Amino acid sequence: MQYNMSQENPLVSIITPTYNHEKYISDCIRSAQEQTYTNWEMIIVNDGSIDNTLSVARSCAATDDRIHVFTQDNVGIFRLSETYNFALEKSKGKYIAILEGDDVWLPEKLELQVPTLEQDESAVLSWGRAYRSKADLAELYALNPTDEQFDSQLFTNNPIGTITNKLLFENFIPALTILIRKTALDQIGGFIQNHGLPLVDLPTLQQLSLNGTFTYVNVPLGKWRTYILQVTKMHAVQMAEGFYKLSLAFFEENKLHFENSNIREKDIYEFYNKLLVVSYSRSARYKLIRKDFTGARKDYLKSIFCFGINRPLWKLRSVIGLVFSFIHADIENLARKLGRVSYK
Repeated sequence: MQYNMSQENPLVSIITPTYNHEKYISDCIRSAQEQTYTNWEMIIVNDGSIDNTLSVARSCAATDDRIHVFTQDNVGIFRLSETYNFALEKSKGKYIAILEGDDVWLPEKLELQVPTLEQDESAVLSWGRAYRSKADLAELYALNPTDEQFDSQLFTNNPIGTITNKLLFENFIPALTILIRKTALDQIGGFIQNHGLPLVDLPTLQQLSLNGTFTYVNVPLGKWRTYILQVTKMHAVQMAEGFYKLSLAFFEENKLHFENSNIREKDIYEFYNKLLVVSYSRSARYKLIRKDFTGARKDYLKSIFCFGINRPLWKLRSVIGLVFSFIHADIENLARKLGRVSYK
């Protein structure tokens, strides 16, 4: 479907931070160029890549004046908000979209989302579903939420704050689907990063959830590429511990909002103890794949002996993984035989 350019078509600024994505950045850029909604600009910020990411991005930009490429000395993922907010300062669009350098959109992504924000001035953000994909973009499965989990009030944050309680415990909003009203982002001071988290989406979403409604597009809008060296796998434990600190701080800062819910501080404590069992087990598995057997053993032992008796099945997985770490066996081969996702 081609977007009807006679309709109002405000400019969308696509923010694309990238680091060592030479294998993926051309797919990312192409997915923007293939949008049926064509009034966009793409602001690529190369964070000091040591591969050919910058040259590939510049080559693409040379033939499309909507693409603007900037480069900087590497600041890393723990200063990611600086990269995002640099791009935000350069942006000219009414709406801000997120598309990191290793992900891709489906062609009608913007066409489906822009009208929902144009038609609802109270909405600060639009989001939708996405696929989780392998490095080669082969689809693994659609990320949550599924059709069965659809909840109109929750997903549209209507009344304002409805989604806030859910975001205290998990981020089920795929970052690559987010489209934000720029004025709303400016009101909260831009993208937010804190508590040692290597990401900006959840802290930013939490603040936006208190400021306006959301719109929701109940179809997949893009593909989140997964591979063993990405942030979510390299820093699984730091992310879980950061989420815990973020949730406690956000709960404390917004006590008035949470007084009207049945959430208490002990609920946050109990939830994140369960999450840390899983996170240490997953971190250990990723280290096994990278043949860091000593690091894997340390994480498996934490998963097994810390955080109470929570998540016994995950603790059992950690026991199995611990054995594999001593004999240097291929746990991914076992995963494949059991019909589970392998990350190799």
